Amino acid sequence: MAPVLLYREKYLTKSPFLAILDSMGSVRLIRAPRNEPPALHTRAMDNLRYIRETMEGASAFTAVPGWGGVAMGITAMITAVLASRESSQDRWLATWIGEALISFCIAAWAVGRKARHAAIPLFSKPGRKFALSFSPPMIAGLLLTIALYRTGLAGMLPGAWLLLYGAAVTNAGAFSVKIVPTMGLCFMLFGACALFSPAAWANAYMAAGFGGLHVLFGVVIARRHGG
Repeated sequence: MAPVLLYREKYLTKSPFLAILDSMGSVRLIRAPRNEPPALHTRAMDNLRYIRETMEGASAFTAVPGWGGVAMGITAMITAVLASRESSQDRWLATWIGEALISFCIAAWAVGRKARHAAIPLFSKPGRKFALSFSPPMIAGLLLTIALYRTGLAGMLPGAWLLLYGAAVTNAGAFSVKIVPTMGLCFMLFGACALFSPAAWANAYMAAGFGGLHVLFGVVIARRHGG
């Protein structure tokens, strides 16, 4: 052991070998150095994006049609008059289904028009929340229409339509202006009354609900929040 230590002391400490020892003893990092913190402008852009998304999520969907609702109400009143003259239940149902399609087209056009004029993205986060809240009761209404018609209980359809449409408007109104949930509750009240009223009053409830309430609240929405 002593000769080995003596050998190292005698030869490896000489100047030619010092460079070798230095290179052998140099420290190399195994891990890569940590990334530098993001630039100031990058963090600012991230913060602005977060603030914008937060404000968008908290904002209300204001593209609810005012005058479009008035138009829907007028067509519903006309349909109620036409449906009251139908002696066949099938033709009565077809008349109101036709009115539902017309109202849907009017509503889609009016919402798109109001959103464009107000420079509001139609499929923004509030718009998506509004649509997702509105859709389930309407789908339930479609399925219930088929079920009641097949079982011969079409006389309950006016009450079910008003009740479920009111539920859809009330749900969606949570992401819109304050008057929209109030309109939905009025529809639900009319629907509850129609369910426990004589079948002969069906067209009157439909005219008062889909006609009168749409006209009344449509005018209020148009004046307070634009057409």
